[in-house]
Order: sequence, then C-alpha cells, then structure tokens
Amino acid sequence: MGEGVDHASMSRRLEHRTDRARRLRRDATDAERALWPRLRNRQIGGAKFVRQCPVGPFVVDFLCRETKLIVEIDGGQHSADADRQRTRFLAARGYTVVRFWNNDVLANTDGVVEAIAQALQQRPLSPRGRGSG
Repeated sequence: MGEGVDHASMSRRLEHRTDRARRLRRDATDAERALWPRLRNRQIGGAKFVRQCPVGPFVVDFLCRETKLIVEIDGGQHSADADRQRTRFLAARGYTVVRFWNNDVLANTDGVVEAIAQALQQRPLSPRGRGSG
C-alpha cells in the first residue's frame, strides 16, 4: 500500500494549492473580472470554464477541462521565461495555453473572446463534455 508515498505531505500540498486558488479567485484582477462573465455558463461554444484552477504545481487563470484549453491573463508581474517553462509543463500534459495581456482584455474584451472561441474550435469538446458538469 503506497510504499514511499507521504500522503500527509501530498495532502498538505493539495490543500495549499486549493487555498491559493480560492485566494486568487477572491482577489481577481480587473482583467480577470472583465473576462469571467464572458467565459462562464458555457457562453463560448458550449465550453465550461473554471477560474483559478490548480493544474499540477500551478494555478491557471481559466481552464476548460473538456478541451484542455487554458486561458492566462498576464500583467506586468509575469516573467517571459517563467511563462515559457509553465507553458512547456502544461503542454507536456496535453494542455493548450493561450495568453493575453491585461490591457488587451480590458481594451478589447470582444477580440479576446473571439480569439478564445477560435482556440476552442481547434480543440473540440469531448462528447461527454457538452451539458455535463
């Protein structure tokens, strides 16, 4: 039974990521607040998005689990190198990451939503995805 696996340590890490995700949802940026109403309730191609969701060691801004599409909203605090490493990690696990700058989301929300819709068309929903969850 689980030799060498520290279940308490794994549980603490998961709890930490979940707490961090809750905190990020509560303290959303203006850009995240502007985009979320457009992503929620399957408004884009029937895709269900969740926000501030733990994926591996990261908490992603928005995730459509059905298509494994991640939407990241980047502000000035983001490091291009760190973002590349994060994207490589996520891509290796089958996720597609699309990134937008905060100011693009705020100034051109419709254009960002259109770009997300196009990304979703390239990653069709799984048959069980429509209407579930």
